[in-house]
Amino acid sequence: MAELNLKQITDRLNAEFTGDTRKLVFWYDDKGEFAEDIDSIELENAKIYHLAPDNQFYTKYFLERQDRTTNYLIYAPFPKPDVKENHLEDTMLYSKRFFADRASLLSLDLGIEEKYKPVIEKYIKFFANKDRTKWFYDLEIENFNEENILTGLLSSLCKTRTCSFEEVLRVVLMENVNSAEKEDGTDQDLSSQDGKEKDNNSFLMEFARYDLEAEFWKLCEEHFGYQDADPTLEKLLFTLFVTYTERFLGAGLPVAWKPFVSYKPGNVIAFLDNLRNNILYRDRCDKLAEQTAKSLGVAEMIRNNLPEEVLDCDSFEDFDKKILNWMMEQLLEENTGAKLQAFSIPEICEKRKKMHYGEKFRLSYQLMQSAYQLIMAVTYQAPVGFKAIVEQYTSQDYRFDQEYRRFIACLDQMENADAFENLRELIENIYANEYLTKLLPKWNEAYHEPDLQYQFVMQRDFYSRRLNGAKEQTVVIISDALRYEVAEELAQKMQDDPKCDSAKLSPMISTLPSYTRLGMAALLPHKSLTMTEDYEVLADGVLCNDLNSRQSVLQSHQPDSLCFQFDDIKNKKVSELRQLLAGKQIVYIYHNQIDARGDKTNTEDEVFSACTEAISEIIELIHRLNSANKQNFIVTADHGFLYRRNKLNESDKIDTNRKNGWVNRRFIIAPEAVEESGIDHVSLGSTLENDDKRVVSYPVGMDVFKAGGGLNYVHGGSSPQEMLIPLLDLHMEKGKIPVTTAEITLVSLVQKITNLITSLDFIQSEAVSDTIRAGSYKLYFASEDGEKISNENVHMADSRETEDAKRIFRVKFTFKNRQYSRNKKYYLVAINEATGVESWRHEIIMDLAFGGDFGFGF
Repeated sequence: MAELNLKQITDRLNAEFTGDTRKLVFWYDDKGEFAEDIDSIELENAKIYHLAPDNQFYTKYFLERQDRTTNYLIYAPFPKPDVKENHLEDTMLYSKRFFADRASLLSLDLGIEEKYKPVIEKYIKFFANKDRTKWFYDLEIENFNEENILTGLLSSLCKTRTCSFEEVLRVVLMENVNSAEKEDGTDQDLSSQDGKEKDNNSFLMEFARYDLEAEFWKLCEEHFGYQDADPTLEKLLFTLFVTYTERFLGAGLPVAWKPFVSYKPGNVIAFLDNLRNNILYRDRCDKLAEQTAKSLGVAEMIRNNLPEEVLDCDSFEDFDKKILNWMMEQLLEENTGAKLQAFSIPEICEKRKKMHYGEKFRLSYQLMQSAYQLIMAVTYQAPVGFKAIVEQYTSQDYRFDQEYRRFIACLDQMENADAFENLRELIENIYANEYLTKLLPKWNEAYHEPDLQYQFVMQRDFYSRRLNGAKEQTVVIISDALRYEVAEELAQKMQDDPKCDSAKLSPMISTLPSYTRLGMAALLPHKSLTMTEDYEVLADGVLCNDLNSRQSVLQSHQPDSLCFQFDDIKNKKVSELRQLLAGKQIVYIYHNQIDARGDKTNTEDEVFSACTEAISEIIELIHRLNSANKQNFIVTADHGFLYRRNKLNESDKIDTNRKNGWVNRRFIIAPEAVEESGIDHVSLGSTLENDDKRVVSYPVGMDVFKAGGGLNYVHGGSSPQEMLIPLLDLHMEKGKIPVTTAEITLVSLVQKITNLITSLDFIQSEAVSDTIRAGSYKLYFASEDGEKISNENVHMADSRETEDAKRIFRVKFTFKNRQYSRNKKYYLVAINEATGVESWRHEIIMDLAFGGDFGFGF
């Protein structure tokens, strides 16, 4: 019993016992509803007397003989006996009767009109428990009607915080997911059970206990158009998901599903959109979709649908699988011109990644995008001439290496990579035979052109051309094996960094052979580079194969300089870094993530994931050093690398049987050149700029010499991937640059909604850039009291298009099928998903001529 009811009873009883005349008040509580509460009632001028069925005669004696002065409330937790059996009938003639049924008090407390009191009476059993009654009170329902009362009862049993049938249904449906997961910790298919057995739902059982199950199903019809003579939760789910699917498939909806289409699609779509977009519920909603898909046989049912018919549909993940299978077929046929609804394969991938299951299939879509770009290499033609090759590589060809890296990286992260095996074999073949096989011979033919050092920055001239005499303090980050295409991705990320003022990437030509000791020495200041008889590298006569020797060489040219290993400073506090680097004109930092993993047989297949980690580590290092007052950075490398996932054949390994010289997998340094087909050579002296007569021999193509080491990851030879190393100049802002989020605004001139399904155009206000970050927005229509009346769309404002027209996008809204008041205000609302703050609202008039149910609703 609620405290407010007891207070009302107490006040009414105390009013009965006012005055000097002795009074007796009889209270026959027919159902004993107040038996638990009677002793908690505090009477000011009377006592409570408990009447029992077998103490009536004694009670008469007590009241009329023993105590004839005290006021008494005689409480009987049973109906008043018939006159013939009631010994107190004559006593009651000069006494009063008190009536306090729970329904009356509840109605009075809650402000429920008298005409709805029968609803309370019908379900009075619900209010026999204090906790249930309190929960109902705490819902704070206003404007009671029959539906609100019933929804409040259901909400209380489901323990929702608001009186909302949508919330009731959510709790009921989620119970199926929760019970399946709790059974043994694994997901189970609940659709295998038949009939009512599948509705072994604790909330439905609770509804039945209080005679509310039939009302629940009536409200399902009222709100979501679910009609069924024998309703079940499984068939209700069919209705919800099929109706949602019909919105996109239209005429393409399988015939067997059409009986499940609701006549209230707007309500259904709004309900499911809210669940699917809610971070708290979307995973469990996806489980419901998975269970429903199995029961409906979605994969089989949509077999006859054309891929373009399902392009806009994301109610089940089977639609993503169908589209992915279609793309796989097109790519395996090398049909890069294939389109769905005028969308190319990369555009389809971008579109689907932004839809509901985009994150789940993110790797698959990225893999398809990368495969598409690589298949384009079937028509690849390498330029003629070294300058043309470098210019084309740094402007576009690097993407083939970049997309190959992304393709393999996606495969490595997939649980079902075997499903893409045929595509992988095609990509391997194209990457090797259509791209590398055409590019590398052209590169090596052009490498002999004279005066390359005057056209490009050579690695051995790095210090003299970029650092000698520089006025700005500069941090040089040398990342071992950071090849050009990886640095390009790093540059793109830095360009989007709000604190990066500029990021400029250009190529630099490494030494040949392209390996660590020589590359690291070449990046140091020096007057001479030499190689000893045992192949040690000296800069100005100093052996520089460790950190201390490199610092010694650097400080001999610039006293205010230091060298560090990345691992030695990565965990230092900003204050420590600031103190450590204070006054230093040049700082060299050696970073080794890619080569450390790629150059070992047991970890070389991790090289592409190491590339991703290297980018993240370098960005984090730059941020920390920028916080320590460093603004100018150069990111470069000692060499790049070649990598293919397919193991090399024995035919790809060159056996020279050479006993003198240094034999590496990609080069040989010896007194004489290797004179064999497919092998070229240059003098070591031309690399070192001295008179060293030894010769560097190297494969013209992808072949390797028979030598120790890994199988797939190689460097040291002559190829753009090994020798075109990055020169990334970064300038970071000292102060914080204001960064804003891309906004969206309504383009369509709409003041009135006249259709249940309406599409509106919006525009992203500005292109995403280094000062404008992407934003995510929820878009929906709502009434003035906050009720959502449409589905909820989520749009990611991440376009980089500079033309306004290309940033316009269209969103479809489906409204709840109901009556809308012309006197009530309605709004189109945009919510910033990251902050939860409303960005704007646009007032509209709801003018749906056929909204509602024409008065025939429940």
